[in-house]
Amino acid sequence: MDDTKRKAAKKLVDVSWKLSRTNWHQSPIMGLRSSEMWALYCINKNTGSDSPGIKVSEISSFLRVTSPSVTQLVNSLEAQGLVLRSVDTEDRRVVRVGITEKGERILEKAAGTFHRLFEGLVEYLGEENTSQLAELLSKVLTYFDMTEISRL
Repeated sequence: MDDTKRKAAKKLVDVSWKLSRTNWHQSPIMGLRSSEMWALYCINKNTGSDSPGIKVSEISSFLRVTSPSVTQLVNSLEAQGLVLRSVDTEDRRVVRVGITEKGERILEKAAGTFHRLFEGLVEYLGEENTSQLAELLSKVLTYFDMTEISRL
């Protein structure tokens, strides 16, 4: 790699590191940690009104974390009255998790906060820069998926 590319790569690493150290995505929203919010989002997204809920293993797969980690998240969300566990009617060994009305209200408020944050970013960057950023981030995701960075 030539010196110009090495400098550009270093700049990307530096900016990525700084971005990861900001707490915009880790600050509690509506009193929930980001991991709890993502779990709640996953449960809501994958459970319809006619659905008995989602399995812990499905949440684990969606969030890309271990089932024991999801169990801790679900325990916390259940203690706060945001989700309910139920036994699967077809297989009593399976536990399903569904969102409560309180959980839906919290998620709606959090989504509003999140959208306002990004609307502010669009206002700050402008529409053209925002579109370019979204396109570039999509390419970054594709690159990391192709290289399977987790193997490094």
